[in-house]
Amino acid sequence: MELLSQPWRWYVTGPLIAFIMLSLLISGKRFGLSSNLRSMCAIMGAGKHCEFFDFNWRAQSWNLVFVAGLLIGGWIANHWMMNPAGIQLSPDTVMELKQYGIEKPGEALVPMELFSWDNLLTIKGLTLIVLGGFLVGFGSRYAGGCTSGHAISGLSDLQLPSLIAVIGFFIGGLTITHLVLPYLLTL
Repeated sequence: MELLSQPWRWYVTGPLIAFIMLSLLISGKRFGLSSNLRSMCAIMGAGKHCEFFDFNWRAQSWNLVFVAGLLIGGWIANHWMMNPAGIQLSPDTVMELKQYGIEKPGEALVPMELFSWDNLLTIKGLTLIVLGGFLVGFGSRYAGGCTSGHAISGLSDLQLPSLIAVIGFFIGGLTITHLVLPYLLTL
């Protein structure tokens, strides 16, 4: 059971990701999750109102199956493969999170003090979830793809725009984590 409750090693997952990417390159497909939102909007008829969504989404249906697999895999991992000891965090991280009002850091994948229905209607909750989600969506569209698309697929194709986007993702993530998030958590 330990195999199921611990992360797989890099020397297992790395070659698996490389195999998937090689398969996608050979079949002429591109990997990325943000394109699925475009497909779902097209399925629901958004192409009648916006030219961006007017495309043949059926050609991207394989990607929707991939998203379904992600959701099912996440559910399986959460219900049957979770480590009962919780998430192992460094003592410094635990101490810092407690200073920000996170009562039990590492007990769940996400802190319930931030990501719960009760917190959604607070200033902090709206800022983190709604505004954060909007910024991630806007950034993905502005960058021409999401982090998985650029970092995995684009870098595998040796695309310079993907390298620039990934550098931007890291700079933005580090900036938010170290400069903005501590302020938001103390609201």
